[in-house]
Amino acid sequence: MHQNRFFFGVFLVIILSFLLDKYAYSGIKTIIATWQSDRLKRLVRWGYWTVSLGVTGTMLALPLLGLRNAFSYWMLSIFFTLFVTKLVYTLVLFGEDIYRAIRLMLNTLWGAGAGEGQRATPGRRKFISQLGLALATIPFASALYGMIKGKYDYTVHRHTLFFDDLPAEFDGFTITQISDVHAGTFDNAEAVQRGIDLIKAQQSDLFVFTGDMVNNVADEMQPWLNHFSQLRAPFGQFSVLGNHDYGDYMQWKSEEAKVANLENLKQHHAALGYRLLLDENIILEKNGQKIALLGVENWGDGFVQKGDLEKALTGVDKDSFKILLSHDPSHWQNIVKKHPTHIHLTLAGHTHGMQMGIETPTVKWSPAGLRYAHWAGLAEENLRYLYVNRGFGFLGFTGRVGIWPEITVLELRRKVA
Repeated sequence: MHQNRFFFGVFLVIILSFLLDKYAYSGIKTIIATWQSDRLKRLVRWGYWTVSLGVTGTMLALPLLGLRNAFSYWMLSIFFTLFVTKLVYTLVLFGEDIYRAIRLMLNTLWGAGAGEGQRATPGRRKFISQLGLALATIPFASALYGMIKGKYDYTVHRHTLFFDDLPAEFDGFTITQISDVHAGTFDNAEAVQRGIDLIKAQQSDLFVFTGDMVNNVADEMQPWLNHFSQLRAPFGQFSVLGNHDYGDYMQWKSEEAKVANLENLKQHHAALGYRLLLDENIILEKNGQKIALLGVENWGDGFVQKGDLEKALTGVDKDSFKILLSHDPSHWQNIVKKHPTHIHLTLAGHTHGMQMGIETPTVKWSPAGLRYAHWAGLAEENLRYLYVNRGFGFLGFTGRVGIWPEITVLELRRKVA
């Protein structure tokens, strides 16, 4: 059902794309109208419609092909790159048309001749068309960069967190977190290995993975087992499931096939050396002092809600220091931060920061903010911390612009009185 809704949305976007094609082409015609070479004009016309209709036609075939390989995601990404580019261009042209319409209406109301209201329109129209094309190259170039380089531009985010009740033996304890691998869309083994090497270089005490190992099918992880099995930490490697790991976004031949796929994925976690936490906990001990690591199945607002926090807390001392792995940050927002048991730190992912946005020392924005109160980085309420990893992989749009793939390193420190 999720997949059907996705492709229905894509179909509506394709319809809109056809309309944008026609409007944007009117601007292209204005630009090339004064060119001397008829051959060059024909080249532009044929090139424009060949690319636009070719990419759109491929999109119409995607429901038959399915989103099951890197080629499908590349075509989807190229389509949306062109769609946004045409949208920006069309908005500029439309703004000019609105201006001309208002000016003509005012000239008519005030008694000026229609010819006077339209004087010098061809020259102005060409300038606006050229301006719109220049502006449209910004999202186009940004998307291309994100697809070619940005999606593998791994960035380490380091944070130090202070707690009054952190056991003294864990003062300085480090955690490396990654999330949202989405192995089915990787297309560059060398680049992925660079990310793995960067994780290994952190030499943290603990490694955690917070869900979405694959897009839909457990076999997507098969080519990458040797890469991610390299990750080791002195206190172990732990993981949880994300919403994509359950196989809910594709049609299965039978319920048994879907269940078998999930079991296969769980075996991949074991083969990687990851202890998969399914609504359970484990105690980490250092020189006689302990902290509790909890992990729940996916619980998301608007997504699968399997996670059982009460079950994960079973047997955990209420006064112990607790770290929770939970894929979707809405779990923290809706459940964890309000829970009577104090959970010191929750590690999540899921949002990818929408894989596009702006992050500077003074500006932090992404479309993900329209959906999630906390979509990337650190949040804190009532001494309960949440960290949302921006994701190691990518999905849908096979690229990243402004929101780069993340490796998180957290250092736990004990507050000095």
